[in-house]
Amino acid sequence: MPSTAESAPPAPFTADDYRARMARAARSAAEAGLSGLLVAPGPDLVHLTGYQPVPTERLTFLVLVEGRDPVLVVPALEAPDAERAAGGPALTLRDWTDGKDPYAVTAALLEGRGRYGISDNAWAMHLLGLQRELPGTTYTALTQALPLLRAVKDERELARLEAAGAAADEAYREILKVRFSGRKETDVAADLAALLLRFGHSQVDFTVVGSGPNGANPHHEAGERTIVEGDMVVLDFGGLKHGYGSDTTRTVHVGEPTEEERRVHDIVREAQQAGFEAVRPGAACQDVDRAARAVIDDAGYGTYFIHRTGHGIGVTTHEPPYMIEGEEQPLVPGMCFSVEPGIYLPGRFGVRIEDIVTVTDTGGRRLNNTPHELAVVE
Repeated sequence: MPSTAESAPPAPFTADDYRARMARAARSAAEAGLSGLLVAPGPDLVHLTGYQPVPTERLTFLVLVEGRDPVLVVPALEAPDAERAAGGPALTLRDWTDGKDPYAVTAALLEGRGRYGISDNAWAMHLLGLQRELPGTTYTALTQALPLLRAVKDERELARLEAAGAAADEAYREILKVRFSGRKETDVAADLAALLLRFGHSQVDFTVVGSGPNGANPHHEAGERTIVEGDMVVLDFGGLKHGYGSDTTRTVHVGEPTEEERRVHDIVREAQQAGFEAVRPGAACQDVDRAARAVIDDAGYGTYFIHRTGHGIGVTTHEPPYMIEGEEQPLVPGMCFSVEPGIYLPGRFGVRIEDIVTVTDTGGRRLNNTPHELAVVE
C-alpha cells in the first residue's frame, strides 16, 4: 500500500466549495461590523476562489458583501483565466480594459462611507486609488479584522496538510541516509529540495541547513560552509503539496555529540512536547508559547530562545495564528500551526524541533511523525 506521501492526489475543490467559503467570509465580515471585504491576488484569493493570478500593476479585487453575489474586478485580458478557475462559476466578473479607470469600476461596488477589510498584501497604489475615488471609506487589514479567515481548516484541507506533512517526513527519513561530513550546507539543502519534489511537493519554499555556529541563526540560509565531524546541524524545510504547506525541523549531529549537546537537545525536545500538550480547544495561542518557553526558562536557557513558538500554516507556509505571548486568540478545532521551540548559542550551535499540529475536539494531533531523538549522521 502506498504511503501518504505517495498516495493519489485528493479530489479538487469545487465551485460549491469556493461559493461556501466566500459566503462564510462575507458573513464573518458583517458580524465583525465591516461593510465587506476586498481581496487582492495572493493567498486569500486562492483560498476563497482558487484563482491565482500573478500580481501586477493592473487592479484585481474580489468584492464580498453579505447578501450579494461575489464580484471579481479583473483586467479584461485576464478574465478568461479567472473564468476557468475552480471558483470561477461562483463569481460575477466585472472586467475593465486598459485606459479605463479600475478604481471607478471597483468603487461602484462599495458604499461611500463603508468600512472594509482588505488583504494584507494589497498594493498601496490600489488602496490609495480607492481612497481617492471614495474618500469616505476606511480600511482594515484582514488579519486584524478576520484573524480566522483561513485559520480553521475543513477535513479536505486537513487531508492536504497531512499529505504535505507526510511527504516532508519522508524527505527527512531519506536525508538521514546521505553523507553530511565534508559537504557544503548548500549540497545538503539541494538534497532536501530534491526529496521534497520527489515526494510530491510542487513548490519548495525553504531548506534551512545550519551547521555548527550557523545553527545559532534560526533563519540561516544554507551557505558555503563545509560541514565537519562534531557539528550540530539544524534542518528546517518545507513547501507546498496539493496547494497546502509543509514545515518541519529536526536537528542532527555529525558523529557522536557531547554531553552538553545532548542535554540542550533534550531540553528542546521536552519543550516541544510541552507545547504540544498545551494544545486544546479554548486554550489561548499564547498558552502554547508559555508551555514550551517555561521548560527552556527553567533549564536556564531562556535568553537563547529568541523567536515565537509557532505560526499557522495552510495555503502558505507562514500565516496566522501565531503562538506567541500576548496572542489571546482561543484555539479552535481545525487550526493548524507549528510548535517549534529552539535554543541558539551564539558562535557555537543551535537546536530546533518542529512539528505541524492540528487542534482536535479534545487536544492536538501531530502532522509530522518522525522521531524527535537526536539523530547521528555521517
